[in-house]
Amino acid sequence: MRLPWPAPALIAWAGAWALHALLLPRAGALAALLAGCALGTLASLWGARWWRRVLIALGFPLSLALAGAAALPAWAWLIPLALLLAGYPLNAWRDAPLFPTPAGALQGLEALAPLPPGARVLDAGCGLGDGLRALRQAYPQARLDGLERSWPLRWLCALRSPWARVRQGDIWLADWSGYQLVYLFQRPESMTRALVKAGEMAPGSWLVSLEFPLPGVAPQAQRPVREGGRMVWVYRLPLRV
Repeated sequence: MRLPWPAPALIAWAGAWALHALLLPRAGALAALLAGCALGTLASLWGARWWRRVLIALGFPLSLALAGAAALPAWAWLIPLALLLAGYPLNAWRDAPLFPTPAGALQGLEALAPLPPGARVLDAGCGLGDGLRALRQAYPQARLDGLERSWPLRWLCALRSPWARVRQGDIWLADWSGYQLVYLFQRPESMTRALVKAGEMAPGSWLVSLEFPLPGVAPQAQRPVREGGRMVWVYRLPLRV
């Protein structure tokens, strides 16, 4: 269920404050701060846009600081920043911090990009695993891999997708040559890099991008997503300029 903004932020902040109040007399100020910040960082995944995720994650520690409710050493206020950077490393902000694949976005992809049983499929930047789930529906007999730069997201994705191999790493440094299909849901600024990486892939393999096309390349097929006005772009190697 998707709640209207700012309901996710208010719920996350209230939960973090409640956890802080519960732990403060039992575990001390530092442990209560750490637990509240961790809950806020986890709840930030609820945000639909990057700036909303930042607001959700930082709302509790900033309000705690303004309220003067915690007698903590100065270094303790680095904890919220460390948790935020763990969830969203700075070098990952050039890509898509977290763009979940909408439900049903890849429905029918198997007809546009057919694969043999046992084909290797990569979700490059798998986030929480929504793309992996959509790929599993399209290709139930494929061997699915997920690659995610953020270690908390990678951990959560692995929990949600035990049937896939989910690794932490940089999608732009990974080797794409062994995959019969690579799926992306990135930013438009990232598609030039995707075009370069596609050069590693074998003839006959597929590159699939949700919403953003490869610059200057004709797709093999394209299909609108039922909800949200997005487009699925399907490319077959070698690419057609």
